[in-house]
Amino acid sequence: MGQPLFYEIVEKPASSCLIGICSAIWFYIQKKNVGYSHVGLSYETAVEGHHWRIITSAFSHISVLHLVFNMSALWSLGVVEQLGHMGLGVSYYLQYTLVLVVLSGLLVLGMYHVLIQRFKLEYFRRVTAVGYSCVVFGWMTILSVKQPSSKLDLFGFLSLPISFAPFESLIFTSIIVPQASFLGHLSGIIVGYAIAWGLIHGMNNYWAISMLGWIVLVFIYSLKRSGTYDFYFLEIESVTDPSLPSVRFLGSGRTLQMSAIPVEGVEIV
Repeated sequence: MGQPLFYEIVEKPASSCLIGICSAIWFYIQKKNVGYSHVGLSYETAVEGHHWRIITSAFSHISVLHLVFNMSALWSLGVVEQLGHMGLGVSYYLQYTLVLVVLSGLLVLGMYHVLIQRFKLEYFRRVTAVGYSCVVFGWMTILSVKQPSSKLDLFGFLSLPISFAPFESLIFTSIIVPQASFLGHLSGIIVGYAIAWGLIHGMNNYWAISMLGWIVLVFIYSLKRSGTYDFYFLEIESVTDPSLPSVRFLGSGRTLQMSAIPVEGVEIV
């Protein structure tokens, strides 16, 4: 018999919080009747400057079945938080979850870019992706490399060998959720292997906090720049070099010029 749920929550604090956040967002989406087009990520919206959608799309779910699958898998993958003796643990989990959210979103856009620009498949210009699947598939992949003897439990009764789980789940979700993004799941697997094999490494609390700070800054900037949300205390204008944006905090007279943030959109080659 397993241990009480309370103790499992204590042992998987990050997973528990993420499940709570995704579930709360799903409830809000249902209550407010929010659709894919409002929170999802597509090539077209990214080019228009809606970079904030890389974050909102990852934590949003429209279908309850999609939510249940992702949260069930996420709960099972929370075992990563308990593997501190293997160099994993809670800090590792949070640091690389941040990496998976951002890089898998960018990789999806990169795939769309190639399909649209090289193969002239205009269909992918408006394909909209939502869901935490990129991150879930990334952690499946990492765990399959780090601890191949583990099992992935889904829905409380279905158990898959973790070594095959990424590709088994890729096929499984494509069948039960036809609208699921194959490229989104695949991008999570690719980034997951890059992390597991050490191609992406060196994350620590300093870099994670720095990365989080830039994510918040770009998130707010893109919301303002795209006209999605009007932050009344921010005014965006060009100074010195017209190609570089600045953010002015009204009332303080301070102006911050940000040379590291793209102006027009995302160009992925």
